[in-house]
Amino acid sequence: MRDEGLHRAIDAAGGVAQLARKIGISQPSVSNWSKVPAQRVIEVEAATGVSRSKLRPDLYSDLPLSAEPVDPIDAARAQEYLLLASLLSAAPSRKLLDQLAALTGDVTPLGRAHAALAAAAAGAIAAKVEREYFDLFVGVGRGEFLPYASYYLTGFLNERPLSRLRADLATLGIERVANNSEPEDHAAVLCEIMAGFAGGRFEASSDAQRTFFEKHVAPWMGRLFTDIEDAESASFYRAVGALGRTFIEIEREAFTFAN
Repeated sequence: MRDEGLHRAIDAAGGVAQLARKIGISQPSVSNWSKVPAQRVIEVEAATGVSRSKLRPDLYSDLPLSAEPVDPIDAARAQEYLLLASLLSAAPSRKLLDQLAALTGDVTPLGRAHAALAAAAAGAIAAKVEREYFDLFVGVGRGEFLPYASYYLTGFLNERPLSRLRADLATLGIERVANNSEPEDHAAVLCEIMAGFAGGRFEASSDAQRTFFEKHVAPWMGRLFTDIEDAESASFYRAVGALGRTFIEIEREAFTFAN
């Protein structure tokens, strides 16, 4: 029996087959779900526009878990990281593209990046963006980019950067989702972890957050976004790359200033 969150996702996608296609898995796999698996929440949210708190209210809340109020700047940082996590984990749905098209910008570098993303979303065709995502990150055999820290730092998957990350996550009390085959050093996973820090979902001191960023994000993720921005095959995702590059630069400067 399907729970309410899964029903919402299927309705938003237009059916089981459409949901399976949007997130790149087989239709029987989705048909066998009773609820959205924890490791698929981000992908389903990005594909359908149904928020994670509606998909899995047992895992996500509309409110931060921290007892302390979240600083507005940190809340904005969390939303930026979550946006990047969603766009890196799956192609955006038509609903998400419409939401992105409504973004407003300003004269700041981040504001200009938001305006460029809004313009790209406004002119995007969902099916073409889905194909673009497939070509960039999935591909037949592999996509143009492998968005993993291990690959960017060593040229190979599942190397020491991943083992060091897993050790640090264990120290911070952040557990790997059961039955999730995606390595934790995927850029989308790291963006979600940073969002958890900024939004108060994961408890970590400011020093611990800075150390995590400098160790696991700063050495490579800006380069990934720059590569996406410069990719000849990128259209919509060129604006995503520019946004990610700009935001990571801002984060790096902010953490440096905080030292």
